[in-house]
Amino acid sequence: MTFRTLQGADLKDKTALVRVDFNVPMDDGRITDDTRLRAALPTIAFLSKAGAKIVLLTHFDRPKGKRVPEMSLKPVVEPLAKLIGKPVQWADDCIGQPAQAAVASLKPGDVALLENLRYHAGEEANDPAFAAELARLGDIYVDDAFSAAHRAHASTEGVARLLPAYPGLAMERELKALDSALGNPERPVIGIVGGSKVSTKLDLLKHLVTKLDKLAIGGGMANTFLYAQGHDVGASYCEKDLAETAREIIGLAGRNNCKLFLPLDIVVAERMEPGAAARVRTLGNVDEHERILDAGPETVARLKRAMANSKTLIWNGPLGVFEIPPFDKGTVEAAREAARLAKEGKLVAVAGGGDTVAALNVAGVAGDLTFVSTAGGAFLEWMEGKELPGVEALKV
Repeated sequence: MTFRTLQGADLKDKTALVRVDFNVPMDDGRITDDTRLRAALPTIAFLSKAGAKIVLLTHFDRPKGKRVPEMSLKPVVEPLAKLIGKPVQWADDCIGQPAQAAVASLKPGDVALLENLRYHAGEEANDPAFAAELARLGDIYVDDAFSAAHRAHASTEGVARLLPAYPGLAMERELKALDSALGNPERPVIGIVGGSKVSTKLDLLKHLVTKLDKLAIGGGMANTFLYAQGHDVGASYCEKDLAETAREIIGLAGRNNCKLFLPLDIVVAERMEPGAAARVRTLGNVDEHERILDAGPETVARLKRAMANSKTLIWNGPLGVFEIPPFDKGTVEAAREAARLAKEGKLVAVAGGGDTVAALNVAGVAGDLTFVSTAGGAFLEWMEGKELPGVEALKV
């Protein structure tokens, strides 16, 4: 992947339009988690130090092209100013006179935040006229929002075609990490894909078995594969109508020399609740009222050995119902082993997706893997091998 980088770029006195993701959780006009604000701080600091004028563009929620007061970005101004240690100019529109006035008031190193891009229908429609209005505000474009890169919107794709375009520091780090996991990885590469539904990850599974050396399937989706192989799954969640599809994926893995790891043993219970009586079972040995809720100890031990014999790991989705102990054990054990190998420099471990990040936090190791993406849909589409419009637009 070839991109311009901010390092070495002429930024002094330039107005940089910076696409960030400030779609933060709010409760009654107050930010409840400022992680996404903090993610943008290195790029803001870099541009400020280089003498650029910084104009932040972002969406918030889904106003669908209308001005919805509860979806204003104004509550972000003060928290952001505190984080960067300087005032943040506010414009109550992202185009037109309010935006132009805010940008004109900036001195080198100053920061402005513009109102919600999605107040204009042209944003999600990637309307060329709206993109041109945005582009008029700046000299260069910087995309620091990988989480929005799978959308071909005016602020993620349109503007990038009209101005010299660069990835921000967070975006650059994400792209490098993803390239090291699937683009040009050190082999052998192992994947872990979990979660409840095969139906939501069909494209992902079909793509990965053509790219990876090994693939472990866990969570509820593993039940569908076990059922497809003729094993009784009792009262477990299972997409029985996808049994033939599961068999196709098993065949595709074989033809592409991708070793598939399905459960060897399972943890079952009659009730999915904290502290429920859990039992380890061999495959098919499940009572009609029991549900498979976690990977068994043999399955986890084999997965740990497979990770130790790999150079690269890419992980999306938990191995069991990690939110409810004792069914968190398989995911937590595997995550801690991945973290240990990564910290010792033996494994490049890249993980992403909402449930995956939550599971790594439960295991207490989210900070120990090589890279953890919080990008959700964009991370999943990248794993599926799809082109991301916001990334393609940055390529030189």
